[in-house]
Amino acid sequence: MSRWPGKHVIGLTGNIATGKSVVRKMLEHLGAYGIDADALAHRAMAKGAPGHNLVLKSFGEWILDDEGQIDRAKMAKIAFSDPDALQKLEAIVHPLVAHAVDLLIRRAKQSVVVIEAIKLLESDLGSGCDTVWVVDSTEELQIARLMHKRNMSEAAARQRIGAQSPQAMKLRAAKVVIRNDGTFEETWNQVQVAWGKLPRVEEVYLPPPPVSRPGQLIVRRGRPQDADEIARFITHVSHGKKRMTRQDVMAAFGEKAYLLIERGDKLAGVAGWQVENLVTRIDELFFEPGLPLDQAIPALMEAVEAASAELQSEASLLFLPPYLAQHAGAWRSVGYKPETIQGLGVRAWQEAAVESMPRGASLWFKRLREERVLRPV
Repeated sequence: MSRWPGKHVIGLTGNIATGKSVVRKMLEHLGAYGIDADALAHRAMAKGAPGHNLVLKSFGEWILDDEGQIDRAKMAKIAFSDPDALQKLEAIVHPLVAHAVDLLIRRAKQSVVVIEAIKLLESDLGSGCDTVWVVDSTEELQIARLMHKRNMSEAAARQRIGAQSPQAMKLRAAKVVIRNDGTFEETWNQVQVAWGKLPRVEEVYLPPPPVSRPGQLIVRRGRPQDADEIARFITHVSHGKKRMTRQDVMAAFGEKAYLLIERGDKLAGVAGWQVENLVTRIDELFFEPGLPLDQAIPALMEAVEAASAELQSEASLLFLPPYLAQHAGAWRSVGYKPETIQGLGVRAWQEAAVESMPRGASLWFKRLREERVLRPV
């Protein structure tokens, strides 16, 4: 039994670049509440958070950037080249992360929770979980992913992998192993099979399905089985400027979710969005020509914000292409306003904007709750 009554908690681990986040996203599509413990660790060291000054006292102010934030590249270079330094850093950060995880799980409505943590088994988090899932892939694929996605040199990638506890140790502790060195669909099928064996799946919290009425716009969650339809729709309404295949959409499901707007029995709109580190990000919007946006925008954003509330999101970032930003009145009517990245104020929100903003888009912002869930972490 986990330490959280009424919850079935999956501890999800695996070494760097094995694909833990992809598997966590898949579990979220199936109804789990996901927590990225590694993102919480970064948040715990941000300026104003409780770990910030403790890290400075241990490592010195030379690790700060021009804005007074801890420079992650400098910190990583120290931590992953010196085991003692890494142990010292973890002694500061792990208790703060554990406190944040505990708070999020107790607030979650979902009965199944997944904690993604690279140091799950080396910390107290692992002992509180009902089961341990390990994501595995070949070391050469891990290196290729680090070089491609994080712009690391091969030597740096190998050093990062070598600085971690052996993957074999994690595999020995696993109740479920997910092989993530094939296609997205092969990984998805493994996750679905393992999900179906969980003891509390029937109690997972999911909103009731929408009730369709003639002429009404319906907004519903997209599922991987909708991939073909989503791909055809995006390719069509973008006039081929963004050509999507089923495989493209399935791969995107490893990073985000989709909300679908239906008019009658026909797909009329698609929104790509995600909640990461308690920040909602809407970075794809496609509407069929002639769709009444004064109706579609409120319906869509109501669904986004309802789902965001279930994921305890603090703020919503909306990235609009120029042709949609022209409908300023419609976006303002649902509480969004234009904003700059610097104007967001909160470091976690600024980082989310930098990570997710598409080229050429404008940033619109709405605060979803007055009290931040993890303030000041």
